Amino acid sequence: MPADPWSDLADDWDRSWGTFARPVWAPLLDAAGIGPGTRVLDVGCGTGALLAHLRDQGARPSGVDPAARMAELAQARAPGVDVRRGEFEDLPFDDAAFDAVLAVNAFQLADPDEALAEAARVLAPGGVLGLAGWAERARNDLDALDTALAVADGEEPPEDGPLRVAGGLAGALADARWEVLDVGLTTVPWTAAHDDDLVSGVLLGEDPATVADLAPVVLAAAAPYRRADGSYLFRNAFRWAVGRAPAG
Repeated sequence: MPADPWSDLADDWDRSWGTFARPVWAPLLDAAGIGPGTRVLDVGCGTGALLAHLRDQGARPSGVDPAARMAELAQARAPGVDVRRGEFEDLPFDDAAFDAVLAVNAFQLADPDEALAEAARVLAPGGVLGLAGWAERARNDLDALDTALAVADGEEPPEDGPLRVAGGLAGALADARWEVLDVGLTTVPWTAAHDDDLVSGVLLGEDPATVADLAPVVLAAAAPYRRADGSYLFRNAFRWAVGRAPAG
């Protein structure tokens, strides 16, 4: 298992981002046909918010995350659920163990060919994979903050990766001979209650000196999204796709 930097950030990440992707759950689960009794693996399960939701909906979820502390928090949030530490490219589960595999904001961090091969391995015949992640930068208010931070550091703003654009996730599935069943685009807002909440979420993992230096950059870039009560609302979007594993 590689180094585990996300364990040090897990508790803070949970407070700022643990349920951020919730709006995409319903369309993704519906498109994947997940319901009571469905055996589901949540890859990159983080601190377990989706696992708990799946369990509450009557599904039979399991989870995997590379960060030990993430997996620990997920286990605490979803008691009785099988949560293991592992990578998308080397899932610690038996062949044909699941009816569905989900990866929300995780596929873009993995080697796509290896991840899709592992998803196919752990899926039962006819099983499906649901992928979801950030849409292109132009659809995400939060990317304005990334741009401001890049400029402040003398760098070019990040470009959209191939999985962010329309057709990106579906194309990755199709290239690996998966049958694409459905695709969609879902609005995923993020809110911060006040300035400190905003800065801690955006600069997650930075040391105190860096936070002090960059907080003014974050606050200035976020000014258009500040509401009258001092909170912030950023409108963003996730793209998602569902595919059926290739036979054999």
